[in-house]
Amino acid sequence: MLTKVDESNFASLIGDEKPMMIDFWAAWCNPCRMLGPVIEELADEYDGRAVVGKCNVDDNPALAGAMGIRSIPAVVFFKGGRPVDLSVGLVPKEVLVEKMDAIIK
Repeated sequence: MLTKVDESNFASLIGDEKPMMIDFWAAWCNPCRMLGPVIEELADEYDGRAVVGKCNVDDNPALAGAMGIRSIPAVVFFKGGRPVDLSVGLVPKEVLVEKMDAIIK
């Protein structure tokens, strides 16, 4: 299940024990729109094992700034409430799966 991440729920989401992947994106960003369906697939594939979310940077500029997001799409991977990996730009699904699998183990 895809989780909408925003400034109001971010702290509680990363406090969860499950690994987490957040896609920082914007509606005007073509690569973001291309990556969107991949993120949705991953949300279904990792359901129950990890949290997969999307955060619109235009709607949540303070959160994007606090996370150091300078380019989008940016997918941040969290484990134990801390960012542990990052993928910037449009990448193949396999790259995201490899990074997610590495933090689930």
